[in-house]
Amino acid sequence: MFTTGLPELVKMCTGCSLCWDFCPRGGLRYEALWPASTLQDHAGELAATATRSDPADTSWKITGGPPGDGLGSVLERYAVRASAKPDGVQDGGAVTALLCALLDAGTIDGALVSKPSEDAREPWKGVATVATTPAEVVAAAGSFYNQTMALAELDLSRYPSLPSRPRLAVVGTPCEVQGLRAMQARRWSTGAHRIDAVVLTVALLCTKSFDYESLILQELRDRRRIDLARVAKIDVVRGRLVVEYRDGEVALDEPVKDFHDAALKGCDECADFLGRSADLSVGSVGSIDGWTSMLVRTERGRRAFEKAHHRLDVRDLDDPDALARLDRLDKRIALGSLERAFDPEAPLFIDYDEHLRSYERTTRQPVVVRR
Repeated sequence: MFTTGLPELVKMCTGCSLCWDFCPRGGLRYEALWPASTLQDHAGELAATATRSDPADTSWKITGGPPGDGLGSVLERYAVRASAKPDGVQDGGAVTALLCALLDAGTIDGALVSKPSEDAREPWKGVATVATTPAEVVAAAGSFYNQTMALAELDLSRYPSLPSRPRLAVVGTPCEVQGLRAMQARRWSTGAHRIDAVVLTVALLCTKSFDYESLILQELRDRRRIDLARVAKIDVVRGRLVVEYRDGEVALDEPVKDFHDAALKGCDECADFLGRSADLSVGSVGSIDGWTSMLVRTERGRRAFEKAHHRLDVRDLDDPDALARLDRLDKRIALGSLERAFDPEAPLFIDYDEHLRSYERTTRQPVVVRR
């Protein structure tokens, strides 16, 4: 049953494990995700010969240490920004410029992104959509800090303008890319969801997402009296949540830790701040204001970057150590929160009984009734 867009348990869980078996994140040992090069590639320009520089390289894996673990598999790294920056973009507008360039070049037919909800009762709520024109990409510019159930939008039946064999870029949080990789790794059909259409993944650097009602409505609107109708931008940067009005006034500048209760609790267990299983990882950490850090992780990512290079200002990454520092902090939080064994060498999918054993007698113990 759905009310606020999230699934709700309407009767006692019986332990059937169906949600565990079919959800791309349920039962996923995300640290064991293999490189994109081992997955079946969609026939297309970006997907062609989509291999990494060294097939034996395991630096894409997420490990528990040592601290010098690094940034994962990175072919190139830059600070970038859109040469012509449209209104409403976040940081340097690099992702918007990238997607527009790929659409104009005919390299992709659409991009799975987030746009503002059209429901007036949901101000500053992001919803998933497939943008098929540069204008639609620009209209979806900027970040939303709520989960959008993005992968459900890969049911492309509502987008009749797409060709029969579409090529899509997916922009999402690291966990969304993890879920996509898990779906690509399964050997049975995903039904109406066109996993085969995805030729490029772009991960947005992320330490946590938030429950929409808790953050936007309760914390910002009700407790801090933010006028959501006047808001032009909501951003999490350098450990602070910043809200700006359209007239340039900073309505809020507060440590993001003050909003911990509004964050999704599963985020504490995730050590993939850097989006290691994506083709490109992008975010503000590691670059000065107005620029975007971009980690090129795969040959597909490199070809996409080259296609968009003429629309970007590009220079050396300002502070790669900042990325490594936040990655280490994120790992410490994850390893302190995770009850199961963190093991990148273990099977990709976790057995449900193993999950039950791991979380028994914890505050997150599953409630099940065995039939």
